[in-house]
Amino acid sequence: MSFLTLDLNLLRVFDAVMTEQNLTRAAGHLAMTQPAVSNAIKRLRESLGDELLIRTAYGVKPTPRAEALWPAVRSALAGLEAAVMPETFDVSQAHATFRMAMADATAVLWLPSLMRSIESEAPKVNVRMVPLTTREPRPMLLRGDIDLAVGFFPGVAAQLSSDMSSPIRHERLYSGKYVSVMRKDHPLAQGELTLDNYCKANHLLVSFSGRAHGLVDEALAQLGRERRIWLTVNQFFTAGKVVANSDLITVLPKHLIASTGMTNALVWRELPFQMPAVHLDMLWHERDARSPAHKWLRKHLESMNATSIKSGMESD
Repeated sequence: MSFLTLDLNLLRVFDAVMTEQNLTRAAGHLAMTQPAVSNAIKRLRESLGDELLIRTAYGVKPTPRAEALWPAVRSALAGLEAAVMPETFDVSQAHATFRMAMADATAVLWLPSLMRSIESEAPKVNVRMVPLTTREPRPMLLRGDIDLAVGFFPGVAAQLSSDMSSPIRHERLYSGKYVSVMRKDHPLAQGELTLDNYCKANHLLVSFSGRAHGLVDEALAQLGRERRIWLTVNQFFTAGKVVANSDLITVLPKHLIASTGMTNALVWRELPFQMPAVHLDMLWHERDARSPAHKWLRKHLESMNATSIKSGMESD
């Protein structure tokens, strides 16, 4: 095959299919029929001598050759797009609706500032919050159910860093720590919290899935210890309310204690064992990576991050 005879339009189709991981969605994005997209991929396969994309029950899976090729194709197309269509974006006139997924605690810290900025800078932009009920938001992004996810997604960022073929992009916004939280007059609120006293206490677990086992239990298991979880809830606000009015204790990211609305009734103590850091990551789909409106939103969240987290810490 000679590059001079390669139809470069096929690379645009290839990029769309790799981005969507689905022929039907790629066809919709390109304003083409699915048979036309299939035919284009077939021609590219013949030109490159590789299967490129293998059909699965959930869409298509790229071959190693496709994974190696896509970053170069994506970069080249982005460069051409920037050269041919220079970005002209007036946020004050932008009509856009962003669907975002966050846990309640993250939303409490970030949404007030975001909405103040939208009111003053982008009055024609709307925000729709979608419940975040999982630590794995990638399927929601792949289906196009949401435009952006912000939260703690253990393992996802690490996988994305080593998977260049994934259409999901990410950026770390913040790294903090977990602490033990209890009411101010709790018997364990005075002095240093010991491992024995911690394990003997009655515990509340914040679990989006309702599963009564979390990162703390994994850390305790490594020490040959365990705890009794009396209650699981799926909201940080609920956790704060219950802990402030009972003998239950819980573990929360330190910067999110303020989001419970119960800071005057709660205290925190260092955990008597090692826990991994808690990260706040922002995830989005490649299909939105070059959208001027989406880029504005991501940049705005980046700039808001330090202020929002600092505010939460100072309120603690």
